[in-house]
Amino acid sequence: MRWLGPWVMALLVAFAGCSATDAQEPRAAVTSPTVGAVLSSPAPAPAVPSPVPTPEPAPPTPAPIVVLDPGHNGGNAAHPEVVNAPVPDGAGGTKPCNTTGTATNAGYPEHAFTWDVALRMRDRLTAAGVTVVLTRQDDAGVGPCVDVRGQLAGQVGAAAFVGIHGDGAATVGRGFHVITSSLAPGGPDVAARSSALAIAVRNAMTAVEPVSDYVGSNGVNPRRDLAGLNLNQVPAVYVECGNMRNATDAALMSGADGRDAIAAQLTAGVLAFLGR
Repeated sequence: MRWLGPWVMALLVAFAGCSATDAQEPRAAVTSPTVGAVLSSPAPAPAVPSPVPTPEPAPPTPAPIVVLDPGHNGGNAAHPEVVNAPVPDGAGGTKPCNTTGTATNAGYPEHAFTWDVALRMRDRLTAAGVTVVLTRQDDAGVGPCVDVRGQLAGQVGAAAFVGIHGDGAATVGRGFHVITSSLAPGGPDVAARSSALAIAVRNAMTAVEPVSDYVGSNGVNPRRDLAGLNLNQVPAVYVECGNMRNATDAALMSGADGRDAIAAQLTAGVLAFLGR
């Protein structure tokens, strides 16, 4: 090949060198960065929704408290030194700690009547989800005094106070009446609610006994002389469930069925007031 000349030979040698290098060093593979990343990364985990938190249950509503005040007590008559002692009357004066109460002409005492009705009311109110506090724990003790009874409802945070009594009026008078304090001791709002309690109880009681025909107006009688009402800071009433000196009322109040009917209607009035 000498006829090709020296410069041709140089070109051939150079071309041969390049070809040999290419053959010995293969080209690097060209990889798309995006495709390579997808192929080399694990597939993402499916999205897991956050759990919905379970709401905390609302705390139970506390049971309303009702104070029942069965008038008088079985041991009062034997302890005049206790029941005649003066206590504040809530109107700037004093009055006796307590009294013995009245009785039917046949001798059935008011303190026994009020205790029996209070227990029947307690059982009914408790069954309806109401917490009941009694101002006395039996029918054989003395007192407590009327000022202590009147302050108890405020001390325990009661929604209502109901005093249970039987009247001892002239024999010709008949019927029940509900007493409120005319002094509004707990302020105007409590006085308004005491009136509402009185109306609720009166409306319920008419199912078993007529409203009084000898005292009050339409079954309601505001007074300023009753310490148990004057010292109350919650809605409070006394209920004279009938005239124990009247033969018709006495027959109702002396019998177990009559007392149960009275307790049922008093309970219905209290529950209506509480909205239960």
